[in-house]
Amino acid sequence: MNFAAIDCGTNSTRLLIGDGTTTHVREMHITRLGAGVNATGRLAVDAIDRTLDVLRRYREAMDRYDLAGVRITATSAARDASNRVDFFAPAAEIVGVEPELLSGHEEARLSFLGAAAELDPADGPFMVADIGGGSTELAVGSTRCEDAVSIDVGCVRMTEMYLHSDPPRPEELSACIQDLKARWEDVGRTQPAMTTATRLVGLAGTVSSVAMVEQGLAAYDRNLVHHYLLSKAAVEEVFRTLATEALEDRLHNPGLETQRADVIVGGCCVLVSLMRAFGFAECLVSEADILDGLIASQIPPKRNDGAAR
Repeated sequence: MNFAAIDCGTNSTRLLIGDGTTTHVREMHITRLGAGVNATGRLAVDAIDRTLDVLRRYREAMDRYDLAGVRITATSAARDASNRVDFFAPAAEIVGVEPELLSGHEEARLSFLGAAAELDPADGPFMVADIGGGSTELAVGSTRCEDAVSIDVGCVRMTEMYLHSDPPRPEELSACIQDLKARWEDVGRTQPAMTTATRLVGLAGTVSSVAMVEQGLAAYDRNLVHHYLLSKAAVEEVFRTLATEALEDRLHNPGLETQRADVIVGGCCVLVSLMRAFGFAECLVSEADILDGLIASQIPPKRNDGAAR
């Protein structure tokens, strides 16, 4: 049985079609649904239109498969927006199912479910960090998610809050990093299970982009990105490079998408500060994420005799 999952995030809108073992379709388009939400508390009309256009393309892709189930979810931008119904109503009409507004905790749990499925529990406990556009979800555990938290920091949000110059001024970067440092310290105090993690697993576009830039990949190759091991030194070096370049120069880095170049420094601030705060020497990049968790959540459990319920 094949299932579909759509994730409408702050920065990108993504689709996965598969059966939990075989992936038939995996697509990502940067739609910037959450552009300006941090300041206005509303989804912009053009951002909604961009995202709906992509959903129409995804509906066409889904129609090529006999699907046993579909889940479409919305996360940080929709959580923050007072007019989310302006997006949810037409999205439901296009996709055929109602979008689900995920809580930060549920988003973190699904990200852990997707990322941890391929990991050896003996290498845990893991901190799974899903660095999105408007929020970052942290989940910790070895075989299951034992604790989770969502923090309102992400590549788009931090850029809009702090990084206004091109390239960002040192004082802007410092203010951003200091804010993030305080957030991670709060997490460590209020949810001490997070401090027990021995391996960081990084998800989403910021982490994948850093891995691609570090390797100098001119084109995306999942085999070279998925489970690539980023050292802290490499992350710091990519951060220094991108943060000191003007946008026009930053665009020339192999592996950096044009549409992500304006917010990548904000995302790097999140990743770098997280690694510093929790003392991680490396980050395992995972291309398995919340979409995989959404697919897994739809697969019927099996009886002991192997038959589906």
